Amino acid sequence: MAVLLLLWAVSVPAEAQRFDVARLGSDPVPADVLSGAAEDGFVPMPATAGQAAIVERERGISWWRITARDALPPEAGQSLVLHFPYMNSIQAWRPGDALPVRASLVGADADLSHSARAHFIPLPDGLDAGESVYVRFHCVTPMRVALSVEGMREAHRRDLTYVGWRVGVLSTTLVLAVLVFGFWVGIGERTYLYLMMALLGQVLYLVSTGGDLRAFPSLAGVLGPDLRASRLFALAAFISSNSFMSYYLDLANRQPRVNRILVSCSLAALGLILWSVFSVSGLIPTLANAVVLVAIAAVVWAMGVAVVKRQSGALLLVFAMLPLVSMVAIRAAVRLELMRMPEWLDYLYPAGFMMSGLIVTIGLTGKMHQLRRDRDHASHMASYDALTGAHSRPVIESHLRNAVVEAHASGMPLSVVFFDIDNFKRINDQYGHRVGDDCLKLVSLRTQNRLRTYDQIGRYGGDEMIVVLPDTALKEAIGVAENLRSAVNCRPIAIDQLQLDVTLSLGVAQLVPDESAESLLERADAALYASKSAGRDQVTGHIRPMLQAATAPSR
Repeated sequence: MAVLLLLWAVSVPAEAQRFDVARLGSDPVPADVLSGAAEDGFVPMPATAGQAAIVERERGISWWRITARDALPPEAGQSLVLHFPYMNSIQAWRPGDALPVRASLVGADADLSHSARAHFIPLPDGLDAGESVYVRFHCVTPMRVALSVEGMREAHRRDLTYVGWRVGVLSTTLVLAVLVFGFWVGIGERTYLYLMMALLGQVLYLVSTGGDLRAFPSLAGVLGPDLRASRLFALAAFISSNSFMSYYLDLANRQPRVNRILVSCSLAALGLILWSVFSVSGLIPTLANAVVLVAIAAVVWAMGVAVVKRQSGALLLVFAMLPLVSMVAIRAAVRLELMRMPEWLDYLYPAGFMMSGLIVTIGLTGKMHQLRRDRDHASHMASYDALTGAHSRPVIESHLRNAVVEAHASGMPLSVVFFDIDNFKRINDQYGHRVGDDCLKLVSLRTQNRLRTYDQIGRYGGDEMIVVLPDTALKEAIGVAENLRSAVNCRPIAIDQLQLDVTLSLGVAQLVPDESAESLLERADAALYASKSAGRDQVTGHIRPMLQAATAPSR
């Protein structure tokens, strides 16, 4: 609905052709043109679909005679309008003028009383039938410039529509580029980098060719009249778009021929840009638009194949890119003079980039969430033991080291419980490793259910487990260990048809001043061995150093 309202707002009411247009390819002195000495050199130009237009195919200076077919009555605020001239500037002489009306999108001749959608030649006195306005046309971008007449109210209505639409589209596209850049920095996925470069390149191209920079005179003076800057921006957007499509659809592996076509189009565009630095040939824009059409055909083919093969994300890409591809194709066809340029194209062309960028960004946001879920899952798998659900050894050791540092700094107590399953090797040998694994899993589950939320448990190796008890003195830690022991030996563990009587041996140690994490763990391990020596299924607290040298029994 919004698009339909826009097309209605910018549409030109159907009217009979009001002007005849003729072209003079040379550049005589203005006095000769105005005096009629050069009249024989003007060549009448045919109208397209009943609409008068300046159609310039070559860069340089040309003269145009715009003659009223019927009388144009005087009207305050009335103007002859040259629609969407872009970087081309004009000098216009109305009947009786000694000095021309100058107009350009940027620079000293910019008309800031109107938007940058057109050049306006005031005609407050109207024109008699057969009277002419002579326009010296300085062409830096060959194109078709449609002609019409607008009153003040109509011109202002169109200006407001154009400015509002343009600001909304460009600012939204720029915000999307910044957002995608943030995704790329956070994730490092090249898809986001290519999309960001494509969006940013297109924004820079549009503002450098559309006159939007004239609000910043110093910047407009550098980028506005210089074709090289806008062409570099267009090249960056084109190559980045091709790279995005290639990487997103994995064309190098899935459709290598199409990928080679896109790479060739990118190289051809680069070559044309370099050629344009040294040449003003009108063939360059024609070849450039032909390259664009070839790239579009390749992209459409690639998306179609991806959809048929049910490639992930292909349907979203088609939905996002078809409006943009259509706008770019129409624009290229207009430049190649295969069709007349519809006025709404200059409104929907930048909007196509915005909508495609918005849809693709939404789609990539879903991909980003999936990548984050995958990353979190991988992190979880690396942090937790897959069998027991407890922390892995590197993680529990890291927790222990951090807890030791914090305990020394705060002066709060810290204790460690070291335990394993009694005669676990016998269970594996008698019933097999699957039963042993199930036994270890159930023991871990029972013990974890008896711990506080801030306690940390991890698998140290085999059937050995470590429990880190922050803010816990030795006496309280022994109570926790007894609770863990009773959680396991209170009832048999049922595995398949087996009923296994399983017990734990546990050692407990409390951190002492200036002690390292390694020393604390060694003392807890020695206490565990003391429990084994005393007959298993029991808890031993802090032991004397002499006991650490005792021979440990088989676990």
